[in-house]
Amino acid sequence: MDRLDNTVRPYAWGSTTAIPRLLGTEPTGEPQAEMWMGAHPGAPSRTPRGPLTEVIDAAPERELGTEAVAKFGPRLPFLLKVLAAGAPLSLQVHPDLAQAKEGYEDEERRGVPVDAPHRNYKDANHKPELICALTEFDGLCGFRPPLEAAALLSALGVDSLKPYVDLLHARPEDAALREVLTAVLTADPEQMAATVTEAAAACSRLGGVHAPYAEIARHYPGDPGVVAAMLLNHVRLQPGEALFLGAGVPHAYLNGLGVEIMANSDNVLRCGLTPKHVDVPELLRIVRFEAGDPGVLRPEAAPDGEEVYATPIDEFRLSRYVLPDGDPARDLTRSTPQILLCTAGAVRTGDQDLAPGGSVFVPAGEKVEISGGGTIFRATVVV
Repeated sequence: MDRLDNTVRPYAWGSTTAIPRLLGTEPTGEPQAEMWMGAHPGAPSRTPRGPLTEVIDAAPERELGTEAVAKFGPRLPFLLKVLAAGAPLSLQVHPDLAQAKEGYEDEERRGVPVDAPHRNYKDANHKPELICALTEFDGLCGFRPPLEAAALLSALGVDSLKPYVDLLHARPEDAALREVLTAVLTADPEQMAATVTEAAAACSRLGGVHAPYAEIARHYPGDPGVVAAMLLNHVRLQPGEALFLGAGVPHAYLNGLGVEIMANSDNVLRCGLTPKHVDVPELLRIVRFEAGDPGVLRPEAAPDGEEVYATPIDEFRLSRYVLPDGDPARDLTRSTPQILLCTAGAVRTGDQDLAPGGSVFVPAGEKVEISGGGTIFRATVVV
C-alpha cells in the first residue's frame, strides 16, 4: 500500500485552524479548506511511486481491479476530502448523469473553453456526495416545506419580502418554490441588496432559527443567496452523522470539520453566496423543487465492527471503524481500491502507522489489516 501525501486547498472559506488541529501542525494564518485524497487531476495525492494519477494510469487493472475498471473505467471514481468550513460555501446544486452529459456536450459544441468562468460543465459526470461530521457541522440541505419558509420570511417584517411570502402560500408546492427562487435570483440587484440588508438586521435581532442567516449575510452582504438560503432546511450534524447530497438538491456547508466523499467530478451550478457565475436558466433546469426532510444519516452496523454510510450510488462507499485498544486486527482486504484515513487516535494499517490526518491507498486485492486504538474511515467503490 502507499502512504499518501495530500494537497490542502487554501480556499477563502476555509478554517484557519481545523485542519492544522487535526494534523497536529501549527496554523499558518491562511485558510485551509480541503485536503484532497485521490487521483483528481487538479491535485492528485503523491505516493512513493509517483502521483496517484500516474500510478493508476500505468496499470489500472492492477491498481483498481478488473471489476472496478469494467464498471467505472480506468480511473479512481471517487475523491475523498477532509473539509474545514470556516465560512459558508456557495449555495449550489449538482446535475444528474444525463444532465451532465447533455450540458457538457452542449458547451463543447458551442466552443465554450473548459476554463471559462461562465462554463457550467467541466466534465460529463455527475457529482453525488456525502459529508460526515467530525465536529458539530452546520449546513443547508434541500427545500423546507413552503409554508415553513413563508413563516421564516414573514417573521422578519420586511415589506419587500411579502411577495415571496404570498407566492410560498400558493399551490402546488413545487411551483411555489420554483417561482420564489426564480424571483429572488432575477430581482433587481440594488433592490435585492437593500432587502437582504434589512432582512439580515432582522435575523440578527430575532436570533434563534434566524441566527444562521444573519451569519451568512455577514459573510455575503447583499447577496440574493441569503434569501434563497432561507428556503432551505438548516441542519446541524453531530460527530458521526452525515448527509447524502444527490442530484438537484440545493445545499451549502456553513461551518465545521468533516470527511467528504464524492464522485470524481467538478460540475457545480450556483444559486448564490458566491462572486462566481450564476446561470439562472440552467440552474432552474437542474434544481429539484421538492420539499422534505434533509435525511440525516447515521452509520449502519456491518460485520467485524464496520459502520457503513449507506447511499444509493456505486462510485463510492464510505464506512468507518472505531477501534478499541487491544482489539484483534481486522482484515480489510477487498477486490476494489481503497483509501484509508485516520481521524483520531493511532491506527496501524499493514506496515503503516497512521496518526490523525494520515492516509494510505490500498490497491485492489492487496492484503491489509488494521489495528490499534482510533478511528479510521474507509473509502472504496461498489461493484
